[in-house]
Amino acid sequence: MSKGVRTILLLLLGAQLNTVPVVQAQTPTPTPTPRTICPAQLASNLDVVVNRPLFNRVRWGLLVQNLNGQTLYNRDANKLFTPASNTKLLTTAAALQQLGANFRIRTSVYQEANGVLRVVGRGDPSITDAQLTALAKQLKAKGITKINKLIADDSYVQGDVVVPSWQWEDVQSDYGAAFGSFVVNENAFTIRLAPQAVGRPLQINWIDPNEARIWRILNQSVTVANNQETNLNVTRDLSGNVLKIQGQLAANANPFAVTLPVVDPNFFFLRRFRVALASEGITLGETAVEVGGASQLEVAAIQSPTMGELAAKTNVDSNNLYAESLLNALAVRQTRKPGQTTSALGLEVLKTTLTQLRVNPTSYFIVDGSGLSRKNLISPEALVQVLQGMAKAPTASVFRASLPIAGRTGTLKNRFRGTPAEGIVIAKTGTVGGVVSLSGYITTPNYEPLVFSVIVNQTEQPARVLRQAVDEMVVTMTQLRRC
Repeated sequence: MSKGVRTILLLLLGAQLNTVPVVQAQTPTPTPTPRTICPAQLASNLDVVVNRPLFNRVRWGLLVQNLNGQTLYNRDANKLFTPASNTKLLTTAAALQQLGANFRIRTSVYQEANGVLRVVGRGDPSITDAQLTALAKQLKAKGITKINKLIADDSYVQGDVVVPSWQWEDVQSDYGAAFGSFVVNENAFTIRLAPQAVGRPLQINWIDPNEARIWRILNQSVTVANNQETNLNVTRDLSGNVLKIQGQLAANANPFAVTLPVVDPNFFFLRRFRVALASEGITLGETAVEVGGASQLEVAAIQSPTMGELAAKTNVDSNNLYAESLLNALAVRQTRKPGQTTSALGLEVLKTTLTQLRVNPTSYFIVDGSGLSRKNLISPEALVQVLQGMAKAPTASVFRASLPIAGRTGTLKNRFRGTPAEGIVIAKTGTVGGVVSLSGYITTPNYEPLVFSVIVNQTEQPARVLRQAVDEMVVTMTQLRRC
């Protein structure tokens, strides 16, 4: 998630961006005729897919091994590829290894003199309005009914609120929301666009009226006749406070919800906390954002779910904000050098941790925790080494549980259904423009457990076509038997 101030959210109805990390309806993998193949036949079977004329210009990277490192298939596995969300495998593995499966992120409220409260955020990505209400209830139970000044202490996460190399359309979409010391409701808010009489602009309904005061609206949309095509653009100008709405919605269409990333996470947190305090009858005077200060008497606190649960949210749903928060959490027990960002320190810890897992440090280069940056480069070899290392780690079961299950959960829910891979493949997906990746474990019924990584780069083919090819190869892997 890039917290930067670049802005042009582009949402086109009927055409989702490839980087959206939500579960998408996908064409089911064709069900092959049940069969088994010997290990010696695996290469020829996978090459049939790779060498199709459709993929003449495609760059493939594949590695299939057992858990002990014996190679069954290798195609440019040591080369670097754009990995998309397979990057999250590195981030979650390092977080579980470094911090442990039971680690939790704490958000604290400290009491200072003269009715001043200081909230110290530490990058918990799971906070919602409900958790803020819990904080407010704790304060009320302590007899606090009036706060003269509320400070959001932004000391924990230092650096850009979005990764500088994220693309503009990403940082303007909810899947590219800003991250930092404070996160509420995944740092996004929703508006609904509703049709009016034909010829009239669309009506804008704010789910959170507080956000309406932050934006200037340039509404160039129009309501058109019944059953006409829906075509909407929602864009932000570079300063971040002008929301431009363009396009059309049919008069008989249902209202359309658009979820947008917030501009400033710290002040968004303060606005949402003010609402929670008011709901408990606590009055609030001024608010401010500061870095550093006295934090001695903790009067209220909330904690995130465990690191195991945060890793599951990161991988199963391919949540970018969670991934960036976990990357920053890697710096929690370290000392930053002067001028060093929290994420840069997190990347240092990640690399050290993966080297301890026997991952070749020259086999990857990453700049974020989510895989949204096109500057990330990872080899299939590195991804397989991460999976093999984590299979032998104390948190092996937690790491495996964080991955989507073929045909069952998360970003694999609608893939592999009705195939031999359903339920026995657990793997991390990845998709950005021109990139499809899948890396994970296979519990083969007639062979030993396998670890695999498939990455497709540099192609104009639709992601749907690439996924079908990748899935076909993975199904083939499940059919191995001892010969």
